[in-house]
Amino acid sequence: MPGGARISFNCVDSCLSSLKNCQSYINTGMDIATHVALDLVESFNDVEDVNSMENVMLEYATMDRELNHYMRAIEETVNQIKREKPENIPDLKYLVKEKFTALESKNSDSDLQRNEKYIYFKDQLKEMRKQFCRQSDNGNEAIEQIDEDIAVTQSQMNFICPITQMEMKRPVRNKVCGHTYEEDAILKIIQTRKQQKKKVRCPKIGCSHADVKGSDLVPDEALKRAIDSQNKQSWSTLEKSAGYAAATKEICY
Repeated sequence: MPGGARISFNCVDSCLSSLKNCQSYINTGMDIATHVALDLVESFNDVEDVNSMENVMLEYATMDRELNHYMRAIEETVNQIKREKPENIPDLKYLVKEKFTALESKNSDSDLQRNEKYIYFKDQLKEMRKQFCRQSDNGNEAIEQIDEDIAVTQSQMNFICPITQMEMKRPVRNKVCGHTYEEDAILKIIQTRKQQKKKVRCPKIGCSHADVKGSDLVPDEALKRAIDSQNKQSWSTLEKSAGYAAATKEICY
């Protein structure tokens, strides 16, 4: 056929859309696995249980890699056909399979380690263990009172947003410099600076990062849980103190 065969890719586009929906299900599964792992750390469960969730994350990362390769193979095949405009309609299935196999042949374990949600999973686990080990140490009677006070003060300082100077309710972590902020506060600054066509410097004192972007911010679930846990402990202490004071008053009078 002069000018090449006329091929409609509407069906291919529809398939790609369905595959992207599958990818969103994988992302949801990884989010759930991360929350379950954090629940396990928070409740001081066995290390094996946490490790099993890491294996689940790696399985999801494998599925995500395979799906990405398949979608890439389809897109590259479609672009090749559009570019070359062959006289006869080619075997799309064969071409896609050929490209997919070539992509899969380059797989390595390090690919999975670089998965964005797996990196987030590992980072949050590390932070969660750090926060809850600190709280556990704070409750150890063997620690001297002055050391405990210092530890608690340092922990509470980590809960304060460098922008609002208040305890964070929805902390987000900057993937570039590692600092955390109240979500609404940092997003408001980013939006304002964007309108002024200016970059945003990290508001943490001493940080040299001068280009904070919304895409670099991720929810810091571990820190949020630590803050919530600390507040629960504070309320529990207040309630016990109030109960003790009321009982003492009743006895005295």
